Amino acid sequence: MTQSRYVYLVLSLLMVLGFSGSALGQTQTPPQTQPPTPTGPQSQKSACGPDHKIIYKRAVALLDNAEKKLTARYTAEAKSMAKEAKSLFAILQKECGQDQKERPLTPKEEQQEAINQKLSADEQSQAERLMKSAEEKFKKAQPLEAGQPDMYTQLMRQAKEENEQAQKRGIKAMIYAMRTQQMLFTFLSK
Repeated sequence: MTQSRYVYLVLSLLMVLGFSGSALGQTQTPPQTQPPTPTGPQSQKSACGPDHKIIYKRAVALLDNAEKKLTARYTAEAKSMAKEAKSLFAILQKECGQDQKERPLTPKEEQQEAINQKLSADEQSQAERLMKSAEEKFKKAQPLEAGQPDMYTQLMRQAKEENEQAQKRGIKAMIYAMRTQQMLFTFLSK
């Protein structure tokens, strides 16, 4: 029975690390602020259409709900919603990325993008710190299982709590990164 707890803890740690890495990969560099240069009367037609507005609205709704669920301590639901929002933003990036890059950001949007990136990076570093601490407590508890069951239980409980906090922070980092995506694609909401 205790072996399954170890497996669960280790798998959770690995999943959070992989999850957090993909959240950081979601951030993007600011687009060029140069005005678009048309290539003549037959400039490239945008692939962005009315269905992309629906995708954008769905992604934003999922992101808002994920944040609410995370605040209400429904971590699994928040993670699921955040992943779905991430996949929708990836579709938008792939299909409407050119339109987004042509739109210059306002100074306020540039400032908000920097804030979101900093918050995302801060949450990510906290998640990684908590993951390391949980791993250390897990390793420290292993030899105590047979000889000192009370100490073992206490360390395992602390490791589990830190692991859960790390997961929440990883999801929060992902949400901040996607808030930047939300801002960059606001032209779809109009």
